[in-house]
Amino acid sequence: MTSVEIIGVPLDLGADRRGVDMGPSAIRYAGLSEKLRELGHKVHDSGNVNTPITEESKIESTNAKYLSAVKSVCLDLSKSVTQAMKSAKIPVVLGGDHSIAIGTLAGMHNALGDKEFGVLWLDAHGDYNTPDITPSGNIHGMSLAISAGFGQKWFPTPPFPKRSVDPSKIAIVGARQLDPKERDNLRQTGVHVFSMSDIDRLGMQEVMNQALRVVTNRTNGVHISFDMDVVDPSDAPGVGTPVRGGITYREAHLVMEMISETGIMKSLEVVEVNPILDQQNSTAELAVELILSSMGKRII
Repeated sequence: MTSVEIIGVPLDLGADRRGVDMGPSAIRYAGLSEKLRELGHKVHDSGNVNTPITEESKIESTNAKYLSAVKSVCLDLSKSVTQAMKSAKIPVVLGGDHSIAIGTLAGMHNALGDKEFGVLWLDAHGDYNTPDITPSGNIHGMSLAISAGFGQKWFPTPPFPKRSVDPSKIAIVGARQLDPKERDNLRQTGVHVFSMSDIDRLGMQEVMNQALRVVTNRTNGVHISFDMDVVDPSDAPGVGTPVRGGITYREAHLVMEMISETGIMKSLEVVEVNPILDQQNSTAELAVELILSSMGKRII
């Protein structure tokens, strides 16, 4: 039996688009806690990290919108993740937009100390921009870069780690929309990127085999960051930045089943569910299904 700590982060400031703040509620409404318990897991829902709303927040810089507010939320989240991990629980973080990964990864770094960990980043995007090169100023497009050591100017030490994760231990799977300068950053720092083209050519099983080798090489566990826009919009319509040509429903389940089989997952976050854009809560329901697959649910 695994102990799970559910942590909601109803933040939309990193995306600068309303609706994604209701993601944690939608995922809970789809029955996450009950279904995890049915699988035999011990579940504690610690509620939501306190988050400000757009109307009460200020854009200090167009290159890093709502920076102060996002930093504050990520700092609180990092403490919750660290506490959960030190209590031998798997944190399941529900977003909210993908900027919250800065807090999740900082919390995992703090919990593990000097031990290296891997990051499997399932996303249509690289999230490897910085305020210096961003085309939008939205921090949810910078969270992986900041966590990989690009963030000191904006997320300084203390209280954030100088680098939460080694870029060489990051694998992005499902990428299909990267900005030119972001692409340069990814290449220069050695992040392994498996695009949709790689999946088309090799198949999801082989791509995942290669990605898992990257994130488990001399690491002490893996963080799984699942942005629902990695799934094709036909199966996951309720996301803020949909991109056609994503992974299928079954490929998404295969990913999570393979993760479960390895037993490597130390923490999980599922982000960018936007109920305003969804169809009968289907994207949140898929999010629950995928979490269950990562926690051991099988067809037979």
